Amino acid sequence: MLLVITQPDRPAGRGLKLTPPPVKLAAEQLGLPILQPRSINNAEAVEALRNLSLDILVTAAFGQLLRPVVLNLPKLGCINVHASLLPKYRGAAPIPWAVIHGERETGVTTFLMDEGMDTGPILLQRRTEIGPDETAGELEERLAKMGAELAVETVEKWWRGEIQPRPQPPNGSLAPKIHREDGRIRWDWDAQRIHNLVRGLSPRPGAFTTWRGEYVKILRTRVVDPKAKAGEPGCVLPRRDQLLVAAGTGILEILEIQPAGCRCLSGRDFLNGYCRGGFRCFDR
Repeated sequence: MLLVITQPDRPAGRGLKLTPPPVKLAAEQLGLPILQPRSINNAEAVEALRNLSLDILVTAAFGQLLRPVVLNLPKLGCINVHASLLPKYRGAAPIPWAVIHGERETGVTTFLMDEGMDTGPILLQRRTEIGPDETAGELEERLAKMGAELAVETVEKWWRGEIQPRPQPPNGSLAPKIHREDGRIRWDWDAQRIHNLVRGLSPRPGAFTTWRGEYVKILRTRVVDPKAKAGEPGCVLPRRDQLLVAAGTGILEILEIQPAGCRCLSGRDFLNGYCRGGFRCFDR
């Protein structure tokens, strides 16, 4: 018997209407039974799982840490699909941090869960390159497909006894939850570092800066010249149809930008609408 476990319905939108998670909607379309515990570790959820005599439990971006009372239920253990090449980027936000740090390669890992945070023995891994201008959102789409395929392969091979788990080394890098302040742009950074921050936080939650004291989200950029010394960091360069900004080192073109309370604009539209009257610098 198959069972889908997902988060409870939560209020969403302006009207705070109770909204089911996408996993629930997909399960309903497939006619699969659904369990939505507030905590997978509470007594009611554990009893429901125990009554199923589980063979394998597979999780992906579940958002709850499984306790031993759950980990020990399935006969063949609990398998997690994680969007990094463990032991690198353990934690809640592996995709954004890989992009922010300028990694050129990442992938997906399946592993046997233990009581730690993404520390269990590795089962299978698949690698992929990260494009130089690829955003976290674009990468997430690719890794989601890879992860789904790897999860199916892992379950089939694990069931047949064809995988030898590999213990992880104790030391690995962390990928904690992204906080708002993590997205603040420092214009005295070099252009490549700013570019990596922007694409690592695009489309959510977005890297940000301020313009005349007002919050501005920057969603897409490209590095025009990584080494130029073009002026005061944060200042817009005199171009007619390109929003070029001097960084601490290098020049960055802003391709998509969203002022507070406004729709997303192209760099050119922002240049024509906001960079008038001689004021041409982002706040530092």
